[in-house]
Amino acid sequence: MGSAVCISQKHHIHDECGVFGVFSRERKDLASLTYYGLFALQHRGQESAGIVVNDDGVFSSCRDTGLVNEVFSPQALDALGEGNIAVGHVRYATTGTDSARNVQPLLINHYKGRMALAHNGNLTNAWELRRSLEKGGSIFHTTTDSEIIAYSVVRARLRSPSMEKAVSVAMDSLEGAYSLVISSPSKLIAARDIHGFRPLCMGTLPDGGTVFASESCALDAVGAAFVRDVEPGEIVTVSERGICSDRTHCGKASRRLCVFEYIYFARPDSVVDGASVCLARQRAGEFLAAAHPVEADAVIGVPDSGLDAAVGYARASGIPYAIGFTKNKYVGRSFIAPTQGERENAVNVKLNPIRAIVEGKRLVLIDDSIVRGTTCRHIISLLRAAGAAEIHMRVSAPPFVAPCYYGTDVDSTKNLIANHHSPEEIARIIGVDSLGYLPIEAVSLLTGEDTGFCTACFGGEYPTAVSRTRQKDRFEYKIHK
Repeated sequence: MGSAVCISQKHHIHDECGVFGVFSRERKDLASLTYYGLFALQHRGQESAGIVVNDDGVFSSCRDTGLVNEVFSPQALDALGEGNIAVGHVRYATTGTDSARNVQPLLINHYKGRMALAHNGNLTNAWELRRSLEKGGSIFHTTTDSEIIAYSVVRARLRSPSMEKAVSVAMDSLEGAYSLVISSPSKLIAARDIHGFRPLCMGTLPDGGTVFASESCALDAVGAAFVRDVEPGEIVTVSERGICSDRTHCGKASRRLCVFEYIYFARPDSVVDGASVCLARQRAGEFLAAAHPVEADAVIGVPDSGLDAAVGYARASGIPYAIGFTKNKYVGRSFIAPTQGERENAVNVKLNPIRAIVEGKRLVLIDDSIVRGTTCRHIISLLRAAGAAEIHMRVSAPPFVAPCYYGTDVDSTKNLIANHHSPEEIARIIGVDSLGYLPIEAVSLLTGEDTGFCTACFGGEYPTAVSRTRQKDRFEYKIHK
């Protein structure tokens, strides 16, 4: 895309993707069912989408770059045909570019059959694993670590009695974050890394079919009843024989769910690892009100993930909550801007203050994070232009000070504004009267109990070893040598 920047991805950090899988003998419209599931997960990835339908071992696929409704026309869904297993994926690139070759689900042909794999997360030992696989003769066609997982599973399958056993063997060598949905010719398999960095849940269709999805909102979208979350380290296999759980890897490490699932990534109507995302964000707002009180006339949130935290802040502080922005819902990934001036105009098109609400008011502005501070500064300038008298910004996360290697697109310290400036300095840079972050000690309490979060990006310890080769595009460099 050259210098073009997607404005829908300019303001926030990003999770890598969303996965979806379904097994049903009664229903044959699994392509359309998966389509609706991916639509519900669109917020997790807007660069590409794909569906693979398995009809008793015959795999049909439709995969391309773009939004879900851009990739799948009615004709494309019809062409996928009927089947008893389907796997779907939406992607945002954190390892590998957003090119067509990296679109998932990955389709692999191997000695013992075919496999479709969808992955959410990032491996921390991807570089080492890829070198080992290449030395063993593996030829890579993508620049993602998802293909490393696929080849690791296939290599294990050649000497394992079943696909689920092969997944278990492969997990012995995989380090980092991965929530997987895999279709073999006859089985649907879901697996989650031993720390549970990325979410994965399980539901049941009215006809008895089984659904796996990154978030419970996708289960709701297809009429599936939530059953439970896949446990960290667990492998769940669905086949004609029923549902089988392998917990061999469970309990090998402490739970470390990414806290940003609650702060930003997940939809507010989702329940992740037993906790409501909406309520967690409201608690963040309440903690902010206690830690950083201020006199103001209204509390407003930056759509969308700042809204629930704003409600919590307003409730705890007694300051009225107000809707301070209108959001253009029709500005999507295709709305790109090649120059800085056009990017700023694009933000104006997507987000606009409501003058009648903000003019002459002392505002508490709630947002989920400050990464570089550039777009944040522009949003604040919009509020100033609309007549805001004071702006006191409150952030529902602690400051970013370290890279993430588990599937969040924060891969360098040099662009993180909190690494170079104090909160007082940042306040002056972005143009607010005061700035307050969520206290780090409040993070563990967002779900009402100590869930066991990964807080490495806030300066906490990394739960796993981190590779010496850390660039998100490290495999592109390798290919171009």
